[in-house]
Amino acid sequence: MTSTPGVEHGLAWNYIDSGVLLAALGVALYLIYRRRSRRGVFWLSLFSLGYFGFFRRGCICPIGAPQDIVYALFHSDYAAPVTVLIFALAPLVTALFGGRAYCAGVCPHGAIQDFFLIKPVRVPRWLEDGLSIVPFLFLGAGLIYAATGTGFIICRYDPFVPLFRRSGSLAMLMTGGAFLLVAMFVGRPYCRFLCPYGAALRLASQASKWRVRVTPDVCTQCRLCEQSCPYGAMRPPSTATEDAQRVAVERRRLGWLLVLLPLLVVGCGAAGIRLGPAAARLNPRVQQAELYTRQQLHAVHYAAMTPEALSLQRSAVESKELLADAEVLRKRFDRAGMWFGAWFGLVVGAKLIGMATRQKRSDYEPDRGACLACARCFMTCPNERARVGA
Repeated sequence: MTSTPGVEHGLAWNYIDSGVLLAALGVALYLIYRRRSRRGVFWLSLFSLGYFGFFRRGCICPIGAPQDIVYALFHSDYAAPVTVLIFALAPLVTALFGGRAYCAGVCPHGAIQDFFLIKPVRVPRWLEDGLSIVPFLFLGAGLIYAATGTGFIICRYDPFVPLFRRSGSLAMLMTGGAFLLVAMFVGRPYCRFLCPYGAALRLASQASKWRVRVTPDVCTQCRLCEQSCPYGAMRPPSTATEDAQRVAVERRRLGWLLVLLPLLVVGCGAAGIRLGPAAARLNPRVQQAELYTRQQLHAVHYAAMTPEALSLQRSAVESKELLADAEVLRKRFDRAGMWFGAWFGLVVGAKLIGMATRQKRSDYEPDRGACLACARCFMTCPNERARVGA
């Protein structure tokens, strides 16, 4: 049996990419937790931007890979390649052990934003908390549209892949440019406030075995590490004394939020069903069926060879199958709307519970989920500088 050279070449590069990804993740963990080297992380980021970004043109990419997996789960005629599984799962498994090492020095999206950072400004905590739920919603929407076969919207609306490829729609090129302009003053705005894969890594890193620690010794609370973090990830130590009345109020608030959570999930799930019809209209098959139905009720003349005319020609040949498929898809979107609504309720409820939960800290420490493990804070710590003799 003869093989196709182009296909073999593509598969070979996919496996090379997987090997480079695994090696880069290992190097990132070594640089962050053993060498504690910001310089090393910087050079790894530069390599990743050059290789995964401009050389491999942003593909294969962990950010969009979960869509392939979900699509394969709901469509028996498609199997996700092994390389896609590696790209989707390797950074997540790494996050369970060492936090967001992928974000630190392997992701080209983060690297290109970092290289534009000139003068970071602090985003107010209330705004940071509010915007941090957007990536989770984008993740839910992306997986739902992949499951229904509507499209891979996470890839379609990726702002940086068109820049890596130096081609794409003007709108997306301008969007990528806008993100880079914002990145001059706000550390990694896409990673923090939109990236759906970053949301998954944020969850995984909450349970990480190792965590980034700024000081190798006793924290002097000089706050230099807090000032050095452009991502607002540093958290201050908790107060030594706590008012009993305030603690009681906070516990009651937390109790009510825990009771509210299942009600919020169920209520938002019920409301999400109403999103189904509107969301279904974005599916090409449903669009084709609706165009055909409208044409049967109120005939409209379309010029020959236009997209509408060609669609109607195909619809006339397979009208029964088309209408049946559209009805099945609408029911799927009703269920998908319910699940998205429930996901929205869960995300909002979990965020409120997280904000109401006070964590005890004796030192200035990075928040596990928000910390991108960039190693910027290490050498700002006087104890770390004394340790390395700087």
